[in-house]
Amino acid sequence: RVLSSPLPRLVREFVAQNNTSQIKHVIQILSQEFALSQHPHSRKGGLIGLAACSIALGKDSGLYLKELIEPVLTCFNDADSRLRYYACEALYNIVKVARGSVLPHFNVLFDGLSKLAADPDPNVKSGSELLDRLLKDIVTESNQFDLVGFIPLLRERIYSNNQYARQFIISWILVLESVPDINLLDYLPEILDGLFQILGDNNKEIRKMCEMALGEFLKEIKKNPSSVKFAEMANILVIHCQAADDLIQLTAMCWMREFIQLAGRVMLPYSSGILTAVLPCLSYDDRKKNIKEVANVCNQSLMKLVIPEDDEMDEAKQSIDIPKEPTPEESLSKPEAASSGESPLIWTTRVGHCSTEPNSFPCSCERIQVTLNLDGIVQVLDCHLHDTSIGMMTRIAVLKWLYHLYIKTPRKMFRHTDSLFPILLRTLSDESDEVILKDLELLAEIASSPAGQTEEGHGPSDGPDVRPGPAELHIPARAGQLSSSSMKGLECSPSTPTMNSYFYKFMINLLKRFSSERKLLETRGAFIIRQLCLLLNAENIFHSMADILLREENLKFASTMVHTLNTILLTSSELFQLRNQLKDLKTPESRNLFCCLYRSWCHNPVTTVSLCFLTQNYKHAYDLIQKFGDLEVTVDFLTEVDKLVQLIECPIFTYLRLQLLDVKNNPYLIKALYGLLMLLPQSSAFQLLSHRLQCVPNPELMQTTDNTKPSTSFKRTTASNIDYTELLQHFEKVQNKHLEARHQRAGRAEQLDRRVVL
Repeated sequence: RVLSSPLPRLVREFVAQNNTSQIKHVIQILSQEFALSQHPHSRKGGLIGLAACSIALGKDSGLYLKELIEPVLTCFNDADSRLRYYACEALYNIVKVARGSVLPHFNVLFDGLSKLAADPDPNVKSGSELLDRLLKDIVTESNQFDLVGFIPLLRERIYSNNQYARQFIISWILVLESVPDINLLDYLPEILDGLFQILGDNNKEIRKMCEMALGEFLKEIKKNPSSVKFAEMANILVIHCQAADDLIQLTAMCWMREFIQLAGRVMLPYSSGILTAVLPCLSYDDRKKNIKEVANVCNQSLMKLVIPEDDEMDEAKQSIDIPKEPTPEESLSKPEAASSGESPLIWTTRVGHCSTEPNSFPCSCERIQVTLNLDGIVQVLDCHLHDTSIGMMTRIAVLKWLYHLYIKTPRKMFRHTDSLFPILLRTLSDESDEVILKDLELLAEIASSPAGQTEEGHGPSDGPDVRPGPAELHIPARAGQLSSSSMKGLECSPSTPTMNSYFYKFMINLLKRFSSERKLLETRGAFIIRQLCLLLNAENIFHSMADILLREENLKFASTMVHTLNTILLTSSELFQLRNQLKDLKTPESRNLFCCLYRSWCHNPVTTVSLCFLTQNYKHAYDLIQKFGDLEVTVDFLTEVDKLVQLIECPIFTYLRLQLLDVKNNPYLIKALYGLLMLLPQSSAFQLLSHRLQCVPNPELMQTTDNTKPSTSFKRTTASNIDYTELLQHFEKVQNKHLEARHQRAGRAEQLDRRVVL
C-alpha cells in the first residue's frame, strides 16, 4: 500500500486519522529499506520520500523529527556526491517545515553541517549553505536555543584546521553573538583560545571574519565588564600575547590592555605571566610599532595596580580562589600544544569557583581582594635581567618594575634583595647610559629604604672586616639614630633620608666591581659615582668608600680609585655642597670626614696634596711636598702633578688663587706651590704655574718665622683638633707600602722576562 499510493496523500490520511503507528511505520520503511539501502537509487528515493513525508506531516513533523533526521544525516557521509546533495536538499525541506521544532536536534544538525561545509563538491557545498542560512534564521527567530548544550560541541569544532570548517564556525559565532537573547559572552572562555588560533589562518577572509568576531566580543566586554569572567581568560591571553603571528599577538595584546584597565586588580595574580608576554615586546622595532605601543600601555597599567597595601597583605589569605597562572615555563610550552591541533587552553577555564552559569564570577575590584604574586613577578624580572639578548627598553622596564616594587612593597621586596643584588651590580656594565641610570636609582633605593634595616647595623657583606673605626662612616641600625649632621644633603634620596644596612654592602661590592672591571671604572666610574651622589648622601658615599679603600690590599687599584674619587670631588657640580663643607672644616663632622678621606687619599701622593689645598691645609700640603723628595718620581707621578697644576687654574680653586694676594697670612700656600714648581720639569705646566707665581705681590713678605701670629683674616687656626703629625706619619707608612709593592711587581716582571729569554 505504501508503494502503490502517493506518499503525501497517504501520510495526510494517517495524520487525519491520528494514526501515529502507521506514520512511524512509513518513516521506518523509507529509512531502513530505502534511505539506508545499499543501492544508490533506493537511497535517493528514500531521501525524497522522507522529505515528502515531512511536507505532508506539516506542523506535526516535529513529533517525528528524530526518525526523519537521522537517516538523512547518515547520507551526509555517502561516498556519492549526488546523494550527499539529495540528503542536503531533503534535510532542507524537513527543517523548513519543522522550523523551531528542530532546535532540540540542533547539535546533530550543526555537526552534520560542519562536515558538509568542508565538502569538496561545489553543489553539495552550495546546498549546505542554503540549509545553513535556513538554520541560522530559525535560531535568530527563536528564544529557545540551548546555548549550554551547544557550547561543548562548539568548543570541540573550533579547533578544526579545515578552512571551510573554520569559516562555518566563525559565521555561527557571529550569528549567535548578534542575537540579543543569547549571551555568548558568558561562555567566551570556552572558545576564546580557538578563536585566536583561527585568527592565524592563512585565508585572509577567515582572518577578517575572526577579527570581526573578536572585535564584537571586545565591544560587549567594554559594555558589560561586571559580567565578564576576566580571570578565566587571562592565561589564554598570556599565551597568545607571545604568538609569532603579528595579528594574533597585536589582538591579544589589545585584549590584555582592556582586561587590565577594566578588571583592575583581578589581573594581579597573573602579573608574572603578563610580564613574560609584555616585556619582550617593549624592545620591538618600528616594524612592530603597534604591538610595542599597546604592550607599553599594558605594562604601565599593570604597574599602577600595585599599591602599598600589597606590602601588608598576607599572601596565604585570599578572599577568592582565582585560577592559578601558569609559570613562565608553562606559558612558553602551551603554544606548542596549541599548534598541534589539540584543545590546550581548557585547563584553567573551569577551576574551583568557575561556573557555566551567567554572572558567576564577581570581577568588581570593590568586591574582590587579590594577592600580588610577588615571588613570581620577581622571578620573571630576574630572568629578563639575566637574558643578555633582550633589548634596552625591556631592561629599562624591568628596572622600573623593580624600583616600583621597592617603593610600593619594600618589606616583601627585601626578601629578594640578596638574590637580586649580584645581577643589579652586573647591570652597571650595561652599554646603555639610560639602563645604568635606572639601575643606580634602584640600587640607591635599596641602600636607603628603611625596610632594609637589620639588627646588626650592617647588612650581609662580602670581603674582610668592614666594621667602621672611630673616624669612619657608621651605618645606623635604626633610622632614628642618625645625627643631624648625617642628614645633610640627604634630601636627594629618592625615598628616605636614611642609609640602611645594604648601603655599606653596596659600596663594598661596587668597589669590587671597579677592581675586577677596570674598563668599567675608566669609562663609567665617574658617571656612576656622580649619579650616586645625586641619589644618595654624597658625604656618606665618600666616607664609606674611603673607609673601604683604607683596607684595600690591591694598592694599585686603591691609588687609581682614590685618583678617580678626588677628580670627582674637585670637579663635579654634584659635590658643590660637600666641597664647601670640606673647605671650611668648621664642624667636627667635616674634620672627621677630612681625616677619613686623608687616610685613603694617602694611596696617591698628589691627590693628598690636592685634598689639603681644597681644605686649606696649606702648611700640611707644604710638609707633604717636602716628603716627595723621598718618593720614587715616575712619569705617572709627574703627570698627576701636571694635572693638579691645570686644576689649580680652574674655577674650583678661585679662592686659593685669591689667597695668593694675602702673602703674609698664606706663606705655606706659596711655598707649597713653589714646591710643585720645583718638582715639575720644564713643561707647559711649569710655565703655567711659574707665570701664576710671578703675579704674587711682594715676594719678600714670604719670609716668616714660627712666632708669626696669624691675623684675623686667616680663616681658621691650623690646629682644628686635627693631629697633622699623625697624618703625616700615616702618609709615609702608606707610601712605603706602595714602594715595596712596586719593587715586588718589578721583581716579578724581571723574573718573567728571564723565563721568556730562557
